[in-house]
Amino acid sequence: MNRLGLEKSPYLLQHALNPVDWFVWGDEAFEKAEHENIPLFLSVGYSTCHWCHVMERESFENREIAELLNRNFVSVKVDREELPDVDRLYMNYLQSSTGNGGWPMSVWLTPERKPFYGGSYFPPEDRYGLPGFKTILKSITRLWKSDKQTIIDRSCSFFSSLDQFSRTNPIALPGEDKAQNKCFEWLQTNYDSQFGGFGGAPKFPRPVLLNFLFNDAFYTGNKIALRMALNTLKKMAEGGIHDHIGVAGKGGGGFARYSTDARWHVPHFEKMLYDNAQLAVSYLEAFQCSGDIFFKSTAKDIFNYVLCDMTSPDGGFYSAEDADSLETASGTIKKEGAFYLWSADELREILEDETLTAIFSLTYGIRVEGNAMHDPHGEFIGKNILMQHATVEETADKFGKTTEEINTLLDDARAKLYRARAKKPRPFLDDKILTAWNGLMISALAKGYRVLHHEPYLNAAKRAADFILDKLYDRKKGLLLRRYRDGNAAIAGKAEDYAFFVQGLIELYEASFDDQYLLTALELAELQNSLFYDPVQGGYFSTAVDDNTVPLRLKEDYDGAEPSANSVSALNLLRLSEITGVEKFSIRAEETIKSCGTILSENSHALPQMLVALNFARKRKSRVILSGELYTPEMAQLRAVIDGRYLPGNVIMHASNELISIQRFPESIQTGAVHPQASLCIDRTCLLPINDPEMLAEALDKVMPSKTKGTSY
Repeated sequence: MNRLGLEKSPYLLQHALNPVDWFVWGDEAFEKAEHENIPLFLSVGYSTCHWCHVMERESFENREIAELLNRNFVSVKVDREELPDVDRLYMNYLQSSTGNGGWPMSVWLTPERKPFYGGSYFPPEDRYGLPGFKTILKSITRLWKSDKQTIIDRSCSFFSSLDQFSRTNPIALPGEDKAQNKCFEWLQTNYDSQFGGFGGAPKFPRPVLLNFLFNDAFYTGNKIALRMALNTLKKMAEGGIHDHIGVAGKGGGGFARYSTDARWHVPHFEKMLYDNAQLAVSYLEAFQCSGDIFFKSTAKDIFNYVLCDMTSPDGGFYSAEDADSLETASGTIKKEGAFYLWSADELREILEDETLTAIFSLTYGIRVEGNAMHDPHGEFIGKNILMQHATVEETADKFGKTTEEINTLLDDARAKLYRARAKKPRPFLDDKILTAWNGLMISALAKGYRVLHHEPYLNAAKRAADFILDKLYDRKKGLLLRRYRDGNAAIAGKAEDYAFFVQGLIELYEASFDDQYLLTALELAELQNSLFYDPVQGGYFSTAVDDNTVPLRLKEDYDGAEPSANSVSALNLLRLSEITGVEKFSIRAEETIKSCGTILSENSHALPQMLVALNFARKRKSRVILSGELYTPEMAQLRAVIDGRYLPGNVIMHASNELISIQRFPESIQTGAVHPQASLCIDRTCLLPINDPEMLAEALDKVMPSKTKGTSY
């Protein structure tokens, strides 16, 4: 066992028996490289990454390659989910130098940690039109010995250019809605009208784009934006990227990381907490905007998956499930998607009934020869990836049954397949608990409670928040930690940990009106400001001022698979300012948005979540202040009016004694044991309190009209 055997990261532990003399990212590795004057080889990945597993089997378990690494390099293994700032810095180099990125990430560095060569997956020998890993190791070793100074000189340019760019003043924000319009135009140009999504294969969900489209439709009445978002979500839910074998109260369901084809059919099968958290919010907002119960059902499916399969006994949420697993309990080689694939014969044997098999096969496109026609490597021949090919109505018409009868039969089939699948070896579970991703899931569950009125969602959100506060937040030291696993909390929190968790606490306050969550959100927002904020250019660095993890601090300026910490922080501060009346939060939010002025002017589609924050800052805002006893039928009716609507410019609060000590309310707002009522404030003007749900609905629709209802897609 090498050094990685002492770590907690599941990804690092997967490499603990490699013959490679791995180091973790830290002083021991850097000092050895400097002392021996040899390059660092940096390998970055994560535990559920399919091609990371492939490269390990092919290269890092290969003794000849291990010998080359051990003799000529200091090899460093990094879990990108533990150290996202390290990953982001060198991924920036990889993308700028090669035009490509991805994991596993392989980068060679000078002893001073300056990159000079990199790539993603490398086969062990020359093939696929790629140089073999062995070839690259020998070439770099030869060049380092013969022309080291040239390599060192060239390596300096990357950090220099990044540092120079970070000191460049951003240009002014575009006026009116120019940035929003440019983002929409880019999305419309890249929209796949047949299958939904943006661009071709491979296709990633990228929920931040859907957030923007719903937001844009609300403020502008842009029906095209709404149709694009709704159609994308519908096609994804019908596709193979969605696990269709979910059973309520049991498990299964949820979404895989991405699709290898344009139809959302053939995924890489790993499931990530951050994807499912964000998609749950997207499906809830789709339901709010359309009223279509299809989206409600999909959101419930995601919550069922997370609560059954991804929740620790203590309440925190696990990080991911692997793409690869053994085909049988006696198998020795893991295969991608083995847990999720079905042959036609296997389905017939499990479902037993001929009619049931025919109904299920029509609905989910089952073929004797297999249905994965877009399988990029021919790995799934003879296998089927479930994808909804026929609607329930079409299946009912074909078999002369009612839709209720078909739904009952499909539920029965899914239950049988779930029980059969439960006997297969499960994919590997990455059971580390990350503060940032838990924050996203807390947000989703809190919103799920508000929209769907299902109390277990609120209870799960509270348990997770309390877990983070108990295990990963040291109030005395003023430090939020990033990772918890196996009884160990470690790694200084990054900007995204603070931002995503603060967002979760704000959402949890609006769902529960427990003042402690709001007060903690305020506390952590202040702490984030002191540790990460750039007082010169504005915005937040990814790494704290006292954190020496990376040689150069960067700011996130891209809303990708996850939103950037800057985008989330800007919206957090704006919401906190509205809830508390503290103006300094809105000023800091505006400075953060302005720090991204260059990107918002030139490539606004790179920051769709920041555009959501920009709309909150510039557009009409509303506050609903509830007064009176919380747990009464009358209060529930008022809350249902608010929570059932998609209101991105609204905050909701309860006039408790704790909040009154922070926020100065108008005299018209009564507190204490009054009959439940709602006071609607538009910008800084408050209407008289309302205690009738219908009057509240009328007032909301009048002053904050949702322009998204009734749109077909």
